[in-house]
Order: sequence, then C-alpha cells, then structure tokens
Amino acid sequence: MAAVRHLAGEIGPRHATSPAYRAAADWVARRFSSLGYDVRRQPVAVPGGDSWGVPVDAGRSENVIASPNGLDPAAPHLLVGAHLDTVPQAPGAEDNASGVGVLLAVAEAIADRRTRLPVVLVAFGAEEPRGPTDADHHYGSRAYVASFGPAQRRAVRGMLSLDRVGVGSVVPVGQARSGPDPAHRAVLAAARRAGVPVRPDLNRSSDHWQFVLGGMPGVRLGSTPYAAYHSPDDVPAVVDQAQLARTGRLVLAWLAR
Repeated sequence: MAAVRHLAGEIGPRHATSPAYRAAADWVARRFSSLGYDVRRQPVAVPGGDSWGVPVDAGRSENVIASPNGLDPAAPHLLVGAHLDTVPQAPGAEDNASGVGVLLAVAEAIADRRTRLPVVLVAFGAEEPRGPTDADHHYGSRAYVASFGPAQRRAVRGMLSLDRVGVGSVVPVGQARSGPDPAHRAVLAAARRAGVPVRPDLNRSSDHWQFVLGGMPGVRLGSTPYAAYHSPDDVPAVVDQAQLARTGRLVLAWLAR
C-alpha cells in the first residue's frame, strides 16, 4: 500500500514517455537496488498516438529489470512483472500501482529466501495503449521479449504479469489462449496451496501476452472490473490491501514450488 500511495498519490499520472514516468522508474530502481538486486534499465522507443482519448508524443520509456546477482539469463528462471505506466489522465492506483506494489513486496520477500528457480522482476514501461489495436500497446514487454535469444526464451520457465490486482475478493488468473495450459494450471495449484480464492479467466490484455507470443509460458493475475478504470478517480482509496495480500501470497506460493 505504501507503493500505491507513493505512485498514485504522490507521483500521480505517469504515461510512458512523461517526466513523471521517469520519476517512478527512478524510484522503483532505487527500491530494487536497496534490496540487493542487480538493476538494469532497458530503453524502449514508444510512438506517439492516442492513449485513452488523450494525445501523447513519441519518446522513450524504459523497463526496470531486477535480477539476482550472478544470474545466467540462459539458465532456467522465473519472471514476475508489472507495468509501471498509466494512461495520461489517471493516477493509476489500481492500474497499475497495485501490481507494482505487489511486485516490490515479492522482491523484498524473496531477497533472502530460496525459490524453486531464480526470479527476475520487471517493472515494464509503455503497457498502456497508444492506439486502438493489439499492436498499439505492450511496448515495454515486447521490447524485452525481442531482446531474447533462443537460449533465453527456453530459460523462462514461467512468467506472471501483475495487472490490476487490488480490487475484489478473488484473484483472476488469466491464461492467454484457450485449451489446456500447464502454466495456468500451475498457478491455480499454487493458489490452492496458499488458500487464495481465484477465478480462472481467459485474458490477453497484459504483458504476459508478449511472452506467450514469444513461445514462453505466461499468465496474468488481476483484471476485476471497477468504476474508476482509466479515470482521474483511480486513487489509492480504490485499492484493497487484503486483495494485494491475496495476490502476494499466490505469487510466493508459485515461486516456492
């Protein structure tokens, strides 16, 4: 909740190429560094366009990537991500300071804890739309996936995207394609172990979709509808701390086995 209040209550709206986004990225990078992670910032070129009815200029965004020291990117690992940007008119407490808050809490929880595989944590830039089509958003995760060679793609054994995870009383667990999905089943099994109520879902509207398109297993947590979506009313009071806790427990259970 402290992260939600800082990002949405103090920094506020932070579209992908804005000075406010850079301030948010600086803050997240410092948080990761303070926990002992190796932090890298990947520039992302973003076109201009229309973001939820507001014109936005082309420019540069960035992904903030935190890895365990000494990570071999070609060795098996897991990835947890959350987009840091908002649409221009929204403070983005639920969309998506909630996801970033859980990402940072997970980073703290596993900093001195053994997980089943090493874990990379990413705050993605430029997830929000800059046009009407599927190709007009997810620029940060698309650039991140495009930077992978074949060995690194094989090394990603699972990706969770935390996107709008602070509203509701059950956690939506979204698979990107219909049909049997081992990655989706694994997250549902982790929820059962953690005692977290979930709602299975079909959802491509987050950064996990770029990983699935790249041949890697990806699942989204979050997406409960709420009245303040993409509006100036998306303020910290919208976010329920208990729902953040449910999501965090689910992520930690998934990382543990």
